[in-house]
Amino acid sequence: MPVQTTTHLNFRGDARQALELYQSVFGGHLVVNTYADFGMPAEIPGSDKVVFGLVAGENGFRIMGYDIPGRTEGGIAAPGSTHRENNTTVTDQSLFVSISTPTLDELQGYWDTLSTDGTIVEPLAASAWSAGFGMLTDRFGVTWSASVAAE
Repeated sequence: MPVQTTTHLNFRGDARQALELYQSVFGGHLVVNTYADFGMPAEIPGSDKVVFGLVAGENGFRIMGYDIPGRTEGGIAAPGSTHRENNTTVTDQSLFVSISTPTLDELQGYWDTLSTDGTIVEPLAASAWSAGFGMLTDRFGVTWSASVAAE
């Protein structure tokens, strides 16, 4: 029986904006349910925040997101940092989101939009194992590892 995994990201108040970005990059449909949708009175602060969010594309892309109750400072929860030092990736982040595509052209399109207002950790370029590999941290603090799938 097949098993599907979906990365589920926890945000500090801007899950909706992050999910809208990811839908604009990868396509598919966006589902956003707020705390108010599930019964929290609308007058309570945070009722408009995301309790269940999903982007699901026909291309196989899937990601979920949610806002931690009471957190409003923005970005991903416990973001940490990732950078290059002495030709090595150094990180204290607990996870990266990894994407791969069959061609560099397709990957470049995703890369260009995800990197807007983000930080390039390692530029997208040919590597020893891929026709294209790079890492970036998007404007929400999510680090993406991007590569062209090996043939």
